[in-house]
Amino acid sequence: MKVLLLKDAKEDDCGQDPYIRELGLYGLEATLIPVLSFEFLSLPSFSEKLSHPEDYGGLIFTSPRAVEAAELCLEQNNKTEVWERSLKEKWNAKSVYVVGNATASLVSKIGLVTEGETCGNAEKLAEYICSRIAMESITVYQTVAHPGIQGNLNSYYSQQGVPASITFFSPSGLTYSLKHIQELSGDNIDQIKTQGPQHPKKNCLQLEPLRKDCTDTAVMFAAIGPTTARALAAQGLPVSCTAESPTPQALATGIRKALQPHGCC
Repeated sequence: MKVLLLKDAKEDDCGQDPYIRELGLYGLEATLIPVLSFEFLSLPSFSEKLSHPEDYGGLIFTSPRAVEAAELCLEQNNKTEVWERSLKEKWNAKSVYVVGNATASLVSKIGLVTEGETCGNAEKLAEYICSRIAMESITVYQTVAHPGIQGNLNSYYSQQGVPASITFFSPSGLTYSLKHIQELSGDNIDQIKTQGPQHPKKNCLQLEPLRKDCTDTAVMFAAIGPTTARALAAQGLPVSCTAESPTPQALATGIRKALQPHGCC
């Protein structure tokens, strides 16, 4: 059974994207299509803040991209030596929070000890830390549409057909990809249709006709977390699976349950 993940590939120590591996354990054939590109912002300001740990009570890394921004600051401003000599130790004397295990793994590579990765998502982490420290935020990257998103989606549908499920990993990923998915549903409908509660396949997305040999193909929508799930709902799209935590294991378990006969096809 084929599933589509709208994210870029990230190889782990085993040389394979962990989402592909975990879904494969359940007999699901996953394909990754990146829908976002990233542009780093405010790096000089971020670099200055990293140089003054005494001004802050801790650090919060919200994504792997935020860690990449920190690494760029250290490399571009020749601060790697001072980081290893003193800054790293000073930051480790404070709390370093992260959202998710993937971010925690990257933060550990720059020598920081993390906490909060087991909270599951950003909302739960915020509850965990909001009463502990006063916060100051800085935006260090912005998301834009991946330049190859339309071509990659067209190629996937023409070669692979309709996936059993589509997983979204962020609200912005949904924004940039949804219109292309709608276009792939054909010229006979104006929008993606959701099936009503009277239909035996509940909480599924109906795409007609996404492949020439099938005009009744239900596609299950999944979200990596509650924020993305709300973004789907705001578009009028039903969510059959929301991962309990932003990990390959949690997503694979959720999709497997949702695709069982009592759920979606």
